[in-house]
Amino acid sequence: MARQLLIATHNPGKVREYRALLADLPLALVSLADLGIQEAVEETGSTFQENAERKARAYAARTGLWTWADDSGLEVDALGGRPGIHSARYAGPDATDQERCYRLLAELQGHPRPWRARFRCAVALVRPEDGQEAVCHGTLEGQIIHTPRGTHGFGYDPIFYLPDRGRTLAELSPAEKNRISHRARAAAAARRVLARWLAQPPGQGPDSR
Repeated sequence: MARQLLIATHNPGKVREYRALLADLPLALVSLADLGIQEAVEETGSTFQENAERKARAYAARTGLWTWADDSGLEVDALGGRPGIHSARYAGPDATDQERCYRLLAELQGHPRPWRARFRCAVALVRPEDGQEAVCHGTLEGQIIHTPRGTHGFGYDPIFYLPDRGRTLAELSPAEKNRISHRARAAAAARRVLARWLAQPPGQGPDSR
């Protein structure tokens, strides 16, 4: 029976992406929804890494499962790095992805273009049986455009433009996005940690960060 790995997010888009990115590992992926866990861990950290670690530790302690948690968001240079760690709640706690995009675009009016930006992702892994932890990072550089384009992805993808591809993230196929995204880059490093853990019996000391 495959070991279970908890993907600790309530975001179904992230769950879909991680299921694709980790499909070939000998792990049975479960989500918070699969376990009937509705409570959210407060993201009170000041960085993506701190928030990812808070979530991974809390859900690992609750479930006893190997746990994967991330925090990710958009940094826009013209806005001093906002929305940053507040990306998911930037237009209010119950705002839609479209409302978040238009709130961001409204704030950018009057700032000179190009509106340079980047997506950042921190993935935290916790192995509760022996306390091992690891954190991996990924970044994707791009620009914000004034009109949403594309129907794939979620969040700010329709306004995040990749100059080298001439398309927004939402115009890429899911497979192409999963090759280049900030989450894909953090996940590639986290996969290597998981592979070591799968080959390593518990109790051999903490994994390096």
